[in-house]
Amino acid sequence: MVKPAFSKQTWQMLGDYVGIGKQKKSDAITDLDSLASFIDSRASHVAQTSLYGYLRTRAGTKYPQLFENPDILQSINMAKWHIWMACVSDLTVFIGQLASQASIQQDQITAMMSSCLDKILQQTGLPAEAGEDFQNSIDRLNQRVHSYDWSKQRDDDSVFSQSPEALYYWSPIAAELKESDEEIVRNSIRFRWIDVRRHSRRLLNVEALFRVNA
Repeated sequence: MVKPAFSKQTWQMLGDYVGIGKQKKSDAITDLDSLASFIDSRASHVAQTSLYGYLRTRAGTKYPQLFENPDILQSINMAKWHIWMACVSDLTVFIGQLASQASIQQDQITAMMSSCLDKILQQTGLPAEAGEDFQNSIDRLNQRVHSYDWSKQRDDDSVFSQSPEALYYWSPIAAELKESDEEIVRNSIRFRWIDVRRHSRRLLNVEALFRVNA
């Protein structure tokens, strides 16, 4: 009888990791709760499918073993949180840009997106596995939203600048391998934003969102 290569617990852990990033049901974005849920769930999906996809590609058949090594697992967990934060940052700015196209005042957009971030971050807290630098990531995100010039009114992928950088920087892959992968890695996460951008345009009800929360 052939002994299984990996324990039942390992496969369960892998399933949990992959499942975390599943997207929630697509509902119209009409209030603060639905806005926070959309940004959080889409950021989680993009962050984790990008990270685990890269790890799976690089590790090949040894991919499950990564989750049995405590040191590597710690690095994966830390990367997961920081890439998620960068994805939240990019998607928050993109949603704000969509609102600016509907002639919403800049101070209203800043207040709305800031309240949304507060709601998301209150639920997340400061996970111990995210590492000591996680608070700095939060501070940078808040600074980006409060200082952003919403009058630019961009509706493209140019605002998705933080997530490709975070995926490249935080992925626990040897530096020499990441250097050869850089363009592919950055483009992989940019590609995943295409569907999210399309859903954002379709689901965002700017008038209802800012009327309800005026």
